[in-house]
Amino acid sequence: MLRIDKLTKRFGDNVAVDTATLDVDKPCMIGIIGRSGAGKSTLLRMINRLSDASEGRIMFKDRDVTNLTGKAKRAWQADCAMIFQQFNLVPRMDVVSNVLHGTLNHRATFATMFNLFPMADIHRAIDILDRLGIAEHAPKRAEALSGGQQQRVAIARALMQDPKIILADEPIASLDPMNAQTVMEALRRIHEEDGRTVIANLHTLDTARRYCDRVVGMRDGRIVFDGLPEQLTTGVAREIYGADATFSEAATSTEIETLDATIRAERMEAKAHV
Repeated sequence: MLRIDKLTKRFGDNVAVDTATLDVDKPCMIGIIGRSGAGKSTLLRMINRLSDASEGRIMFKDRDVTNLTGKAKRAWQADCAMIFQQFNLVPRMDVVSNVLHGTLNHRATFATMFNLFPMADIHRAIDILDRLGIAEHAPKRAEALSGGQQQRVAIARALMQDPKIILADEPIASLDPMNAQTVMEALRRIHEEDGRTVIANLHTLDTARRYCDRVVGMRDGRIVFDGLPEQLTTGVAREIYGADATFSEAATSTEIETLDATIRAERMEAKAHV
């Protein structure tokens, strides 16, 4: 279905992604982990064609999307939606209009400039917002919503494209644990109910294990791990992150239960030293 073949990206003498190869033969949810600068975001941007590859190929079914331009490139970006850490919404625009901008690749420029959308699209946008639990916020400005709600608006905008693949670049990095879980649960439901492939860059191991069917680890631009969530042991994580024995998953957890347990343990340790 999707094949990433020896994909490489160079910025001058710096190799951001180094001969990355990844085969996705059926719809699944994939988590990509690794420390900052490992090449995760660059890899997703190349898949979406926001950034051109220096070498290698991106194949989707029988289509080579590596060097598409113009209309063909825009068609691929409609099939391969991107969700960003910073939401990329228009803050002063109402929520439903932000969602409707997911149809930009299918609408005339004049119509989109003046927010002239078919009633069928408006109803569909509201249905998607309802599915994500935020339909009541449709008439509000995007800037009036919480971070977690804004990220769900961004997911709704991606769904308006009716994509075959959803790429999420650190979708929960700026969210609190409760909103992080809500967003990840939404992405998981989209995969399971719609049969869409979801590939998400994540910064916490427990999140990757809980929500993903497959975990890919990157280090220094290379894919160094590709396996099932249960294979992602602490030892493997240390190799991916280049960490020593002091590496602790709990310190970066987004799971509320893990955070609570960590806080309790720290408090007990503090009391013991009093």
